[in-house]
Amino acid sequence: MNIPALFDLAGRKALVTGASRGIGQAIAEALAAAGADVAVTARGMAALGETCRRIEARKKSAFAFSLDVREVDACARVVADAAERLGGLDILVNNAGCEEVRPSLDVDEALWDRIVSTNLKGAFFCAQAAARQMADSGEGGAIINLCSLTSYVGVPTAVPYGSSKSGLMGMTHALAAEWAGLGIRVNAIAPGYFRTAMTDVFYQDAAWQEAMLAKIPQRRFGAMEDVAGAVIFLASDASAYVTGHCVPVDGGYLASI
Repeated sequence: MNIPALFDLAGRKALVTGASRGIGQAIAEALAAAGADVAVTARGMAALGETCRRIEARKKSAFAFSLDVREVDACARVVADAAERLGGLDILVNNAGCEEVRPSLDVDEALWDRIVSTNLKGAFFCAQAAARQMADSGEGGAIINLCSLTSYVGVPTAVPYGSSKSGLMGMTHALAAEWAGLGIRVNAIAPGYFRTAMTDVFYQDAAWQEAMLAKIPQRRFGAMEDVAGAVIFLASDASAYVTGHCVPVDGGYLASI
């Protein structure tokens, strides 16, 4: 049994949405480090420059595309264009997402639609477009969705976000069951507490940090390498018999509540 070969992504073609910064950027770089050529998306092309540089520093090809995942036609077009530029598509990571903390009694339709359309609708239509590419190739592939601790637990003032991420968990289960016969595996990861541009407002509060660390058995916040390792596992042949699951990457948070 060749264990290193199980995790080797040499020759694989990957697409990561929402890859201009934070977790998405780290995932794109990790896929390249494992051997994949990587296409990345964000709403603005300029924001993808650093991500592409990191991929190319790993001696892999990088392709950037502008994409707002709320636009269904654009999802299909960009996934097809990425597959053409890459020479195929083996891996999709649905990372694009947004959040805004707001008391539920103050949530309006515009906020609800923005969050749910980005986190859930966009993920579905990107997955659908990717699955068509993977099925047509006859080779199958791996789709990885970015869920959340809110896929499991209720968080006050994050109802639209939690609803979208709970829906994404259900979508992961259903697509895994439906597409297994096509050779397409669909899994997810649920990052715990990671400091990113989207969550930085919380980490500026020292009292909040202290309270959250007390709830995490490992007593630390997540590092980008923690997410990267889980994604490589789910994208590679090491997880060939794993589909329909969500892997929490949370330092033991969910296990302790």
